[in-house]
Amino acid sequence: MFIPLMALLLGLKHSFDADHLLAVSNFLVKARSTVHAAKIALSWAVGHMLTATIITAALFIFKDAFLSVFLERFELAVAVMLIILGALSLYRMRIFHAHSHTHRESVHSHTHIHLKKNREDHTHRHMFGIGIIHGLASNDELLILITAMLGITTFAGAAVGIAMFSIGVAAGMIAFSTALAYPIIKAHRTVVMEVMNCIIGLTSIAYGTVMIASM
Repeated sequence: MFIPLMALLLGLKHSFDADHLLAVSNFLVKARSTVHAAKIALSWAVGHMLTATIITAALFIFKDAFLSVFLERFELAVAVMLIILGALSLYRMRIFHAHSHTHRESVHSHTHIHLKKNREDHTHRHMFGIGIIHGLASNDELLILITAMLGITTFAGAAVGIAMFSIGVAAGMIAFSTALAYPIIKAHRTVVMEVMNCIIGLTSIAYGTVMIASM
């Protein structure tokens, strides 16, 4: 009972890691409803669960030998991904266009703002891929979980811990996503989305840069 409960709580905590929140937030401004926001979070969680399960299984079998060789490289991939996502969020910002309008005998130029629109919504596909990259990266919660599993002699017991950890990650991210998306959706103001987009994009780039600098 102790291992599954700890795995669930660690999964909840892990979902609120800054790099996870920033990556998912870059897409939440596109959420059409809280249900859509939850689906975005779930797509990320499924991708995270897939690779995290593989990494956890490898750690359970090979222990530190696997960890020391590979996991640090995955952290760099996450940092680069955050910078790219932040840059894309800023690119999606509204762009100013000047249009000429005729008023009686004079012609005036007025500046209007238009939001870049994507032809198709590939959010779920993107979030699944981002979740896969996040699942590859090392994290304290996963290491603690593996340490707790050292007393387990069967992989079936380890699988229970992995499953509970994944459920916790999914639950935490869905809760965060719906909570963040709700005020944006209710505001019905494009300017709110743009302000959020700008803040999230800049923060994502800054955090990714700090991650690289600290390696």
